[in-house]
Amino acid sequence: MSGICWVHIGDLHLDEADDWQGLDRLKTIVAQVNARMGEADFVFVPGDNANHGTREQYARMIDALAPLSLPWRIIPGDHDFEPGDLFHYEAAIPKANRPEMEVIAGHRCLFLDVVSAGAGGPDFRLTMHHRNKLAEELARAKASGEVPLVFMHAYPGDLAADGDLIARQFIDGEVAFVDTGHTHYNELLNDGRVIYGATRSTAQIEEDGGAPGFTIVCVEDRVVSWRFRRLDAAWPHVQIVSPGDVRLITRPTDPHQVPRPGAVEIVARLFGVDATPVARVGDSDTPMTRGEDGLWRATVTLAEGLNAIEVRCGEGYDRIDCLVRDAHAIPKRRLPVAPGEDCHAIGAWPIAGIDGARLGPNKNGCGW
Repeated sequence: MSGICWVHIGDLHLDEADDWQGLDRLKTIVAQVNARMGEADFVFVPGDNANHGTREQYARMIDALAPLSLPWRIIPGDHDFEPGDLFHYEAAIPKANRPEMEVIAGHRCLFLDVVSAGAGGPDFRLTMHHRNKLAEELARAKASGEVPLVFMHAYPGDLAADGDLIARQFIDGEVAFVDTGHTHYNELLNDGRVIYGATRSTAQIEEDGGAPGFTIVCVEDRVVSWRFRRLDAAWPHVQIVSPGDVRLITRPTDPHQVPRPGAVEIVARLFGVDATPVARVGDSDTPMTRGEDGLWRATVTLAEGLNAIEVRCGEGYDRIDCLVRDAHAIPKRRLPVAPGEDCHAIGAWPIAGIDGARLGPNKNGCGW
């Protein structure tokens, strides 16, 4: 199975009322992506793109995205639906940039509209068309040996109807990751079967002193890695993509997520660097080598239990806590409880850019 990597640009909330704050930040993100992120597969824009769904707001967005060197994909949010329809959204955005499904790097990517079936505002629902489309595409993914990924504006727990059923469809369909916006803050959920991620908005930010940025999401052999980058962060960007961090285990018998004791391959993605990274376990450093796929690898020895793994390159740095178990150590697992709900938030994870305070209008923030 090949890996996939994308850039998530948080909810833009483009609005003249704040002197186009989100627009200026979007242009800076586009410049950084063009300069440093050329090996990513695409850029995702998760809804609440135009704060009031107006023609001018979309025109400004399209102009800012035009120089982007990577393909970009977009979905609507409740602010896009503020006029009561998606007429301006659909008129401004080419169909190629708003597909319902696309196979990218061997992963079946499903882009869901959760706003059109509602009455406006955060009345999130799926149309019967999208319910049927979801079931069909998850079945196709399983039949084709593809890993399904879902892109939607909010968590299933935020849906006004059938959120639990949708989340169970994700579980049954073996969805590896669901990428969302809406929260205004950085967050990861692990309901025991599926990982969910939300990236802070590009405008209307309360957490981290209002610092904007973007997220880099990777899925490698069903291992999810997620890192938020502030716009002022030093380069290079270093991200361990395999094995998995203990916080993001959904398949505890999968050796890619929970490796066996002994020799383990560490895999990392680096952006904006020409130097050689080093993998560290304990006091031992192992230089990494770059393969034809652009990924950096090193083989290290891991003991049973929890192992800290680091990859360093100049000022770039990443660290995971890797759980190692013998093949016979099969954990007891309960049936999923409250799938797709934010009660499964993993909490603060500083190296990923998550402070856990939930400073946004949907939880502990101001009322935008």
